[in-house]
Amino acid sequence: MSESAMAITDETGGVSAPVLSVGPVVLSVPGRAVNLRMRVSAPMTGSELPIVLLSHGQGHSNNLSSLNGYAPLVDYWAAHGFVVIQPTHLSSTTLNLNSDAPEAPMYWRSRAEDMKRILDRLDEIEAAVPQLLGRLDRSKVAVAGHSMGGHTASLLLGARLTDPHDGTEVNLAEPRITAGVLLAAPGRGGDALTEPVAENYPFLLTTDFSEMTTPALVVAGDKDASAHLTVRGPDWHADPYFLSPGPKSLLTLFDAEHGLGGVSGYDVAETTDENPRRVAAVQRLTWAYLRARFHPGDSAWRAACDALTAGPDPLGRIESK
Repeated sequence: MSESAMAITDETGGVSAPVLSVGPVVLSVPGRAVNLRMRVSAPMTGSELPIVLLSHGQGHSNNLSSLNGYAPLVDYWAAHGFVVIQPTHLSSTTLNLNSDAPEAPMYWRSRAEDMKRILDRLDEIEAAVPQLLGRLDRSKVAVAGHSMGGHTASLLLGARLTDPHDGTEVNLAEPRITAGVLLAAPGRGGDALTEPVAENYPFLLTTDFSEMTTPALVVAGDKDASAHLTVRGPDWHADPYFLSPGPKSLLTLFDAEHGLGGVSGYDVAETTDENPRRVAAVQRLTWAYLRARFHPGDSAWRAACDALTAGPDPLGRIESK
């Protein structure tokens, strides 16, 4: 088990709380192809800390789709008062599992079940990371996910789909999760998908956001065409906002592609739109949104929205319903 503490410098130049990051934390899960491994990151000090469950995407890199990815977000959120738990889903490139399993290669149901299992077993996670004992606020839980991780988060927030194997409606909504952040998440199915995606990932065909009632921030890049996934262009990634009931907010990032400036890791080759200023905006706005959800009346969200559009070269726009 590795353990590290680091001080994070935020975009204003101030030093925020040092972060403790522990991984792998391993939960034994009978019947799962491998045990559930995760990284747990938290501020070194503080109590009554809200929890963010972070679901990784897929991408081309070997380790970003695992507990080792998304450091720009994890470090920032943990340095600013959240406990971040990021599992390695069965779809991870690091596991290289047999693709003949019924849900392979994306393991869409297992991904959501990983998050539920983590919430069921927080006592074991605290015992494995004794620095967290008594410091979690289990009444304040959010889920966040990028790309395929956004699909996982959508299901936990209330989106539905039809299981392509047996035709049943799948409802994986998790009532313990009361807020979400969807980063470059997949949109609706049907004729919005490319033919290869419809054929190889039929679970995406029936995505339905009409019951996704949990409050969420949807983050989309206006240059994120995702042509390998959809025929609709960048607007597809805003579907979770427009096709779900409120309360929701949509952050549209100008000139951003699928990596949203580089949220999946520091200096990673698969980021096609690397932009530290854009990443800083995503860090600040996602944190501020969740803080405001968990602390009604907090001014962080309004301040972050104002900063986004200030000056002659705004990074994006915010709309809410």
